[in-house]
Amino acid sequence: MANHGDWQFEIYLNGLTGEQPSLPMTHAELERRAEVALSPEIWSYVTGGAGDERTQRANVSAFERWGLMPRMLTGAAAQRDLSVDLFGRTLPTPLMLAPVGVIGLCEPAGHGDLTTARAAAASGVPMIASTLSQDPMEDVAAALGDTPGWFQLYPSSDRELTESLVRRAEAAGFAAIVVTLDTLTLGWRPRDLAIASFPQLKGLCLANYLTDPVFLSRLAAPPAEDPQAAVGHWAMIFGDQRLSWDDLAWLRSLTTLPLLLKGICSPEDSRRAVDSGVDGVYCSNHGGRQANGGLPALDCLPDVVDAAGGDAPVVFDSGVRSGADVVKALALGARAVAIGRPYAYGLAVGGQQGVEHVLRCLLAEAELTMAIDGYPGVGALTRDALRRVG
Repeated sequence: MANHGDWQFEIYLNGLTGEQPSLPMTHAELERRAEVALSPEIWSYVTGGAGDERTQRANVSAFERWGLMPRMLTGAAAQRDLSVDLFGRTLPTPLMLAPVGVIGLCEPAGHGDLTTARAAAASGVPMIASTLSQDPMEDVAAALGDTPGWFQLYPSSDRELTESLVRRAEAAGFAAIVVTLDTLTLGWRPRDLAIASFPQLKGLCLANYLTDPVFLSRLAAPPAEDPQAAVGHWAMIFGDQRLSWDDLAWLRSLTTLPLLLKGICSPEDSRRAVDSGVDGVYCSNHGGRQANGGLPALDCLPDVVDAAGGDAPVVFDSGVRSGADVVKALALGARAVAIGRPYAYGLAVGGQQGVEHVLRCLLAEAELTMAIDGYPGVGALTRDALRRVG
């Protein structure tokens, strides 16, 4: 069993010969360097949120309202078990890479989906691959190697296309389908609006559509001959704005893979999702990118977990910036915790090495936090371990 926290001793020992880390050790510095590395259009898309970004900031600050109660002499410093069970599979850590719709553009070569998949393969941290990808899902799945990947689905208003995407994901070897519910229409994003930038309307990150037989059958000419028509058709059918609870039975029928609903913040929705036959609930507000003025996702997590009632695991993202944040989300009931912007910044700054570096930092801090504060494994993290700050 790996002791992720021991990585710090490697850094200190290297320091004896004058070697210092080439990549940032704090999220703030990582973000600063990513802004320099990314184009203004991609930086705006990745870092920006809805409205005045108050909900985005609240996602981050919500973690500050919780503190972990230290417990001594528990043997946690020696044990350090971060493994979790999820859908019949034991994962070495609870960390996941959340879907990011322009991750393919966060490195100069424009194949960030593949680079992220390779980082997932090297680290053992599962990747949730976005529908909006620079490379086809089959190539992304192949790059994951033995590390499990999930496929994030935007349900299209063209139901045959939605079914085709799910079938392809299943055939490619993805281990679960994550249906995003909070992006059936676009949120109000002033940063992107100010520079009139929407990458997909330029034909970017549409590889899964442009390689899909159903999508291609809807076009009068191949995308290479009339790219504008292909993009225009995509814009018309991207999201199924009429999707309702009545459609869950249809979504469930498309695959035998575990099915999760992403964007769940209401306990009523959590319970209804489980009652409707989904296998997992994904508590998220899209990192504050879609709707401003809402609740921090972390504040919603305990009620979402309670409503799922132990019948379905809850995955969480939104606002996670540190290993301590990961620990707190686990204590509030999340079975797994996903990160988005941090690894996008890591990719921008250092490619595959940058993504792996971000994961190592988060896992080292999470493990050391648990070891020092007396929690030998993820199972020991319950709400009793937390206290409200202030």
